[in-house]
Amino acid sequence: VQLVESGGGLVQPGGSLRLSCAASGFTFRSSPMSWFRQAPGKERELVAQISSTGRSTNYADSVKGRFTISRDNARNTVYLQMNSLKPEDTAVYYCHAPNYWGQGTQVTVSS
Repeated sequence: VQLVESGGGLVQPGGSLRLSCAASGFTFRSSPMSWFRQAPGKERELVAQISSTGRSTNYADSVKGRFTISRDNARNTVYLQMNSLKPEDTAVYYCHAPNYWGQGTQVTVSS
């Protein structure tokens, strides 16, 4: 199983980033997917979840209205569109499938 995140980087407050997670080695279309994040000195926290079909999503209160999770089952990829980014969004973002984690991608929001 592989989960490979990409799309992180440095962005100014108010900016946007789109994270991608390319999945392989399991039946992606049958698996719910999630994005987590972990800031320095803090516990890893759930950011967003999406059902296997994409019809159902769930978000942490801190990102509701700013982040959107989506998936393309034909491409075995899950996305996290992040808008109106704030310094407190700075963290390593991880893609998660049941029992599996990606390696993480750094997102830094700073002027």
